[in-house]
Amino acid sequence: MSSATLLPDLITLAAQRCPEAVALTCGPAHWNYAALSESMTAFTSGLLQLGLQRADRVGIYVEKRLEAVVASFAAPLAGAVFVPINPLLKAAQVAHILRDCHVRVLVTSPERLATLGPILRDCPDLQHVVLCGRTDPPHTRGHWVAHTWQDVSSSPPANGHRVIDADLAAILYTSGSTGQPKGVMLSHRNLVMGAKSVASYLENQPDDTLLAALPLSFDAGFSQLTTAFLVGARVVLLNYLLPRDVLKALADEKVTGLTAVPPLYLQLAAQDWPEGTGAHLRYFANTGGHLPRDTLAKLRQRLPQAKPYLMYGLTEAFRSTYLPPQDVDRKPNSIGQAIPNAEVLVLRPDGTPCATDEPGELVHRGALVALGYWNDAEKTAERFKQLPFSTPGRPAGLQLPEVAVFSGDTVRRDAEGYLYFVGRRDEMIKTSGYRVSPTEVEDILYATQLVGECVAFGVPHEMLGQTIQIIATRPLFIRAEGQKDLISECRSRMPAYMLPAGIEWVNGPLPRNANGKIDRATLACDWLAHHTHATPTTTSGR
Repeated sequence: MSSATLLPDLITLAAQRCPEAVALTCGPAHWNYAALSESMTAFTSGLLQLGLQRADRVGIYVEKRLEAVVASFAAPLAGAVFVPINPLLKAAQVAHILRDCHVRVLVTSPERLATLGPILRDCPDLQHVVLCGRTDPPHTRGHWVAHTWQDVSSSPPANGHRVIDADLAAILYTSGSTGQPKGVMLSHRNLVMGAKSVASYLENQPDDTLLAALPLSFDAGFSQLTTAFLVGARVVLLNYLLPRDVLKALADEKVTGLTAVPPLYLQLAAQDWPEGTGAHLRYFANTGGHLPRDTLAKLRQRLPQAKPYLMYGLTEAFRSTYLPPQDVDRKPNSIGQAIPNAEVLVLRPDGTPCATDEPGELVHRGALVALGYWNDAEKTAERFKQLPFSTPGRPAGLQLPEVAVFSGDTVRRDAEGYLYFVGRRDEMIKTSGYRVSPTEVEDILYATQLVGECVAFGVPHEMLGQTIQIIATRPLFIRAEGQKDLISECRSRMPAYMLPAGIEWVNGPLPRNANGKIDRATLACDWLAHHTHATPTTTSGR
């Protein structure tokens, strides 16, 4: 196993061991580890030439391509912090991230830069924009300067700022329960130890080919890079439009490892598979929600040689549990046991361990626990808490406190130590593998000025996990066709996964709870009882 300590070591050490091995494939282009390492060090020098200081943030807003990978490892090599931004996000969400963590350098494409429009004027910390692909010569636009990737990568060699494994390496933005996304801070140690843990139970080897189908802004998506580079394997970057594009990539690239979310697996299971598709697949891993049994059965039927790994994780601790393939039939509803080098506790509100089959909060401790939420002490205190000194594994002689991630998820542990998801404490909506804040959806709806009052909640859906339902009142001036106008506005302001599946117009005002807030829970229960004869549910797993 690699002796990597810092994130860029994963590439540097692989280049020393196997310089000619293919590290990255994107379309018809391939890069071996020597070329990838050279590109990383060249861009690192360019970032330093731009004046990047230790712990400055580098935003990456581009589809999966070589430059996205290089920038993600070059920024930490320079001593800075990379911030991957989901390419599906619209300008307003991108602007929030750029402002929230004070991005100094933005890596993007000319096409994506054009979509950002004037919002960059409201990002005063932004100093440089590096454009991928062919573009115009460098020029100044207001308070920031545009550069070409080629020019930045042609700077004289320079050494990065001093960094240790406890330093911040990345900020990954995830939806928050109270509105705007919050930045989860990951150290070099978090990312490297996460790669070592996952690669150990997936048994990744140098001859593996991993398909990067998930966004690199997802922890599980970026993990395809770190686990592959750790062992010197190959990653295929795929920006797919249709599920058949994934099937084609499995066959053409002889993929051995696939990690995806339930909606994609549901789509794949419904496709006609050409002969030989997936013939080389050694394993497929599920994350981001519960995989229906019927879908799992179809996948196993089509991939009899491939081992299924059912995983549970949260960005705040990267990955927490997995169900070994040999236990899938014996424990079909379980989220498994703790991954290597992590401990998962089930605790009561008073911090004492729960008994067998007693529901409690899933608490994750160990090397994968993140550094908290960027610039948000209140939310950090809610989720990252000190473990009681009586916690198992903490003998009385220990003097310093230990911080763990309190997930907010309720689980139970059976007599054999296997965990089962019970539900969530918050109102987050899990759709298409994304965690969506109902408050953020409502804020966007209010900004359209096409609703009087509104509430968003999740509705169970076989393929997506949940869809987003809206109950809204009309302002006095709205026309009868207001729903059509609202959906159109939503498409222009929201990424596709956040779009409401339905809007129900009602007469106001909406009911309030004892605190005077709109009673989302009651509205959701009433709507579901009336329309589906069901009650609100949460997906098992994350």
